[in-house]
Amino acid sequence: MAQLSKPMVKRPFSLRQQDARVAWLLLVPSLIVLLGVTFWPILYTFILSFQNAPSGINQVRTFVGLGNYLEMLKDTGFWETIGRTMYFTVASVSVELILGLAVAQLIHSRPWGWKFLRFSLIIPWAVPTIVNGSMWRWIYSADFGALNGVLMQLGLIKHYIPWLTFPNLAMPLVIVADVWHMMPFVALILQAALAGLPAELDEAASVDGANAWQRFWKIRFPLLRPAILVALIARTVDAFRVFDIVYILTNGGPASKTMTITYLTYLNSFSYGKQGIGAALSFLISFFTIAMAIIYIRVLYRPEEN
Repeated sequence: MAQLSKPMVKRPFSLRQQDARVAWLLLVPSLIVLLGVTFWPILYTFILSFQNAPSGINQVRTFVGLGNYLEMLKDTGFWETIGRTMYFTVASVSVELILGLAVAQLIHSRPWGWKFLRFSLIIPWAVPTIVNGSMWRWIYSADFGALNGVLMQLGLIKHYIPWLTFPNLAMPLVIVADVWHMMPFVALILQAALAGLPAELDEAASVDGANAWQRFWKIRFPLLRPAILVALIARTVDAFRVFDIVYILTNGGPASKTMTITYLTYLNSFSYGKQGIGAALSFLISFFTIAMAIIYIRVLYRPEEN
């Protein structure tokens, strides 16, 4: 007799599948909100970058293709702004990295009061950027600024100086304000990485006769490369998009010497009424920051050292 086939029995979902379904049910509402808050504005801005979009309620928008991008790339003022932004980014991040590495090394050596030093680093970083810009604007003030007051007391100047009105001096002063605000961020990242390094390597190198500089350059620095990479990428992306401290201190002046690419985007979008140009500029900013991040990764990332 032919063997009767067994009836198909529907197997229940496993616990893992049930957990996955519950997880997706919990995630879907937040994913919808996230897509609505992030993806749609990005897509809308991308579409806007291909249009001639003057600001206003009843303004007619026309499709111009790559016209907004080509207009910016052909504009010498755009490249001058890119140059100033690169100058700000390279100078600010370089100083922050050097000072942050020095401060991290100082904390790692644990001198007297190192805990207070580590705690005090949080204070400048925790200050909102708007507050930081307002504070430094008061320091640089030509009427009652603290910088003028200190220099007058030391006898280095004979009258108060309007520091932010000098075209060649304004950008370095903005960089000083930014370094004071963001250097603790770099120092804390590097200090945490230093704390995680094995002390045995340092001790072995010291026994072999390596001095402090050799131990740092040959042992600590290569092991710190991943943390340095994280700090550089985070700070470069942030510095290249600098806006608020420029807005508070100089408004892009004097003579546009502190005009950064993000501030130019703000002016085109909200002051000049060129929303299409502003949208194109925002994507050009993204292109430049991604390019710099790739360069950092190519130069500093060493998979064989992980």
